[in-house]
Amino acid sequence: MAKKLLLVRHCATSPEFYGKFIGASEVALGPDAPEQASRLAGVIAGEKPDLVFCSPLSRARKTLELMHQDRLTGKMMIEPDLREIDFGRWEGKSFEEITEVDSELVRRWSAWSPDFTFPEGEAVKDFLKRVHRVADRLASLEKNVVLVVAHGGVIRAMICHLLRMHPQNYLLFDVKPARLTVIDMFPEGGVLSGLNL
Repeated sequence: MAKKLLLVRHCATSPEFYGKFIGASEVALGPDAPEQASRLAGVIAGEKPDLVFCSPLSRARKTLELMHQDRLTGKMMIEPDLREIDFGRWEGKSFEEITEVDSELVRRWSAWSPDFTFPEGEAVKDFLKRVHRVADRLASLEKNVVLVVAHGGVIRAMICHLLRMHPQNYLLFDVKPARLTVIDMFPEGGVLSGLNL
């Protein structure tokens, strides 16, 4: 039997944050979060996770809390390396707002390089290093089913890493809020068996 990694993106944030760059910022979940979390718990309950890892950011922790109170089991741990990338001074801004003030940086970011650093934020290579480190650790655990509650960027980076794809391909995966991604792990690598479930 293959080991399963269940990757959950946190519930949708409040509507005022839609279309904004939200990485390391603490923002509230939207009004539909309890319903979204209950649906997720129902989808995941049949998998019976042995271990549960969660980002330290409150939107992920609150999602897990809402899922847990609605039938989710398994030992739970906060994992700091699962936090979303820090967009620095781009946090809380829309792409249009960022382009107005940082058009050259946006152009460099769009060209994709692991050496890119968000202004006053995190370097892409540092983000990838910590996400790859935790992904490798999770994949090596002697457990059948591991649940992770994290963020869109983290899950995209994990998918690319575990499927042995170049990290530049991360935007090929549209990871929706309050949805499940499943990766079946084999000795040869991962297989994406579910996206946005």
